[in-house]
Amino acid sequence: METKELKALIALLDDEDAEISKHIESKILSLGEAVVPFLEQEWQNSLNPILQNKLENLIHTLQFQTLKQRLHEWKLQGGTDLLRGMWLIATYQYPEVKYEDLKEKIDQLYYNVWIHLRDNMNPYDQVRIINYVLFDEEKLVANTKNFHSPANNMLNVVLETKRGNPISLCVIYILLAEKLKLPIYGVNLPNLFILIYDLPEKPFYINAFNKGLIFTKSDIDNYISQLGLQQQASFYTPCNNIEIIKRILRNLIVAYEQLGEQQKMAEVVELLEIFN
Repeated sequence: METKELKALIALLDDEDAEISKHIESKILSLGEAVVPFLEQEWQNSLNPILQNKLENLIHTLQFQTLKQRLHEWKLQGGTDLLRGMWLIATYQYPEVKYEDLKEKIDQLYYNVWIHLRDNMNPYDQVRIINYVLFDEEKLVANTKNFHSPANNMLNVVLETKRGNPISLCVIYILLAEKLKLPIYGVNLPNLFILIYDLPEKPFYINAFNKGLIFTKSDIDNYISQLGLQQQASFYTPCNNIEIIKRILRNLIVAYEQLGEQQKMAEVVELLEIFN
């Protein structure tokens, strides 16, 4: 569609006839995300707050439709690229975030760890090196003050502010381990997300929310017992990337609910339903 036609459509968004306005909105939405830059430009040029609000809603709807489609495709591909999954979640709140920018930051962290590693280093020393880089050099910390903030689940914000929740800090750890070819994966514990260094004979566990504290299976036994729960294999073994993204989405639902942002909560529920 030519620019002149788009401008004519946008002008009709402000029509007093609600049916006409609704029809125009449907027409614009049918054009897909490709028209978003044009809508953003029109928003900047407009002095009409009502029209601006309608444009904002159209832009968000188009971006949300694209996000749902991309997340569905990511799921169908097996969720093999965890960084892409985290990028997709971040684009819900920050549509301008680029995958390449997140990858560049993770690549830099990988290099910062790699230069400290040595051949034949034992697993515990490898973990101590990662802990040193992430929590001493980079100053990543647990965001205990605003634990339920939606930002704790957005990788771009966590990398920028260096504050995260258990799962986002673990995701950074997992992404580094993947590049370093270390068998470190996520474990989906109740109320806490941790890591496993999956050794064949005697695996051990890592709490990224506590600066990479190393602990054992018996510690998980005690934790589960304190919660009054029955032991399950999933409390001790690696989970896949799809389970990680599902837990991130559940965190966001709780976060938006606590903030009273009902529309965002409902939209994230839609995203979670993609995995059902």
